[in-house]
Amino acid sequence: MEVNAIVRSVRITPRKMGLLADEVRGKNINEALTYLQFSPRKRTAYVLSNLLKSAVANADQKGTVDVDTLFVKTILVGQGTTLKRFRPRAKGSAFRINKKTSHVSVTLSER
Repeated sequence: MEVNAIVRSVRITPRKMGLLADEVRGKNINEALTYLQFSPRKRTAYVLSNLLKSAVANADQKGTVDVDTLFVKTILVGQGTTLKRFRPRAKGSAFRINKKTSHVSVTLSER
């Protein structure tokens, strides 16, 4: 049985999110949460650990799944909307700053 969870429009770039998602993919749920707890990328790890905990809660809510046997089957990181901001520059011009967001979806499955 598979269980899903999705978080959208997280204000972290998809590249940073993808680096940590690659490390967690395929691991047991307890190993993944432990890895994220001690990861040096605290902000990204916090978002991913909350997403994994949400997926585990979804599995527990269904009731037919043993939570200890879950593993991260897929974790996909996509680009969300880009917030466009402007900084003033010389001679009345402006410089655009793109603030990227991420959409992350995770699928847990039993071994």
